[in-house]
Amino acid sequence: MKKRLFFLIKTVFIILPFILNNYGFSQDRGIISGGLESNFNYFIRDSLIGASNIPQYDHLLYGAESWLNLRYNYGTWEMGVRLDMFNNSNLRDPNSAYSDEGIGNWYVKKKIKKLEITGGHFYDQIGAGTIFRAYEERALFVDNSVFGVRLKYDLNDNWSAKIFTGRQKYLFETYPAILRGANIEGFFTLGKDNPVSIAPGIGFVNRTHDDKTISKLVNIVKNYLPEDQTPPVYNTCLGTIYSNISYSAWSLYFEASYKSPEMFRDPLALKKEISGETTKGKYVKEAGSVIYTSLGYAKNKLGITGEFKRTENFDFRTDPTLLLNHGLINFIPPMNRLNTYTLTARYSPATQLLSEKAYQLDVKYAVNRKLTFNINFSNISNLEDDLLYREIFTEILYKKGRKWKLVTGLQYQNYNQPVYEGEGTEMLVAYTPYFDFLYKLSRKKSINIEAQYMHTKQDYGSWVNLFFEFSSAPHWSIEASGMYNIDPSERAPKDKDGKLLSIFYPSVGMTYTNGSNRYSLRYVKQVEGVVCSGGVCRLEPAFSGIKFNVASRF
Repeated sequence: MKKRLFFLIKTVFIILPFILNNYGFSQDRGIISGGLESNFNYFIRDSLIGASNIPQYDHLLYGAESWLNLRYNYGTWEMGVRLDMFNNSNLRDPNSAYSDEGIGNWYVKKKIKKLEITGGHFYDQIGAGTIFRAYEERALFVDNSVFGVRLKYDLNDNWSAKIFTGRQKYLFETYPAILRGANIEGFFTLGKDNPVSIAPGIGFVNRTHDDKTISKLVNIVKNYLPEDQTPPVYNTCLGTIYSNISYSAWSLYFEASYKSPEMFRDPLALKKEISGETTKGKYVKEAGSVIYTSLGYAKNKLGITGEFKRTENFDFRTDPTLLLNHGLINFIPPMNRLNTYTLTARYSPATQLLSEKAYQLDVKYAVNRKLTFNINFSNISNLEDDLLYREIFTEILYKKGRKWKLVTGLQYQNYNQPVYEGEGTEMLVAYTPYFDFLYKLSRKKSINIEAQYMHTKQDYGSWVNLFFEFSSAPHWSIEASGMYNIDPSERAPKDKDGKLLSIFYPSVGMTYTNGSNRYSLRYVKQVEGVVCSGGVCRLEPAFSGIKFNVASRF
């Protein structure tokens, strides 16, 4: 009965906007908007690069994902619903096929004077997200919205407060843990002639486990030696205080967060069981903390930004037994430069939740309108000062009027691959020079050429990557790229005699844009690697096949 009632409610959310619109609620009374994103993949088996031995390559051949959003605004009302569809998709697990469909998100929002009420699924965050962030990142299969109720109240023009309660979404269900939180933030100035702007905030989050999760944790630790056994707790509390301060050319952001003692898995801790077995990895109960700050200066031709972060025991999930990106309630900002080129972004460090100490410095100087220099330095270690990641990134930008633009530079990296990927036995060292040349043939037509070379003796070895794109605005663009393993190393593919192979990974495609509709078709052969977004990463297996994408806004 409950399932039928829930299905009826979701159906009403889909058809109600259309009914209202047909009975006179046109754009002067209400607005319907939305969007569609669909991915269609055709898999072509290539055992040489590792694109094999999963259902899609062996017999399914086809996979797809689609998200259809609808939103209806009428006065102080807002309603939204999203249909999610997965057919033989490898997005959830790259090594298997997942098929399901249903309502992935729905909500109702109402503004009553100073009070805003939201019921259903909602995305939100407190501060920088260190104690709570509900967000969506489809490429990483992250959609951890909260299904519940949120209240936001405007105390005055500069101050607001919010409270929420609910459970975190997973696929078309919810995790059993109950989440609740509160947040107050505002804005004020000090001084008159050259005032200091201050935007402070404070937040609180609580998570309550269900009996089943507690029983599962008890059963896990009961086989530990008595001195290692620790009882799980039902409730975990987190608090954070943060502020953004601006004065003249200076800006400062600071956030300090604390998590009360709770159970989590430490993969490096030694576990001694009653049976006498000793292995790495066990559940411990510790308090956690995060300190994050950034200081920026921007005036005239110079811009400088420095950041620092310290993280200790801050793995916060709806269920401590979940791994990878599953069940994460919070988001800890990354401390490396977010690179965009294929080879400069090949090795990106995932945020370490239990032990990380990091800092970053970025300096940009514009000599004139034509010439700009940029240098970035980042260093990440654990709390014992063992190096995890180091990067020196340099870039020079030169513009020749509106005719052409050249970007060139050099990247140096130390990347602890055993820690980040569980691969290899030593620190990876890579040098990557690159250039990016854009030339405008006319007001609407342009060509773009990119080239990168990565020199490394670890992992797959050294690479060359070339990219060419021709664009005819506002509709067409065609592209072609090739990534070649020019000097293969230990992990590179081998022939039947064990000889290392230098493999070429081509990609060709085209994109057509018509108004708010965008279509892209590509043939792709892709090497295995880590895909990251904002410090959240997942291992992406090798791919061989055809990708078709449709994105529409209406």
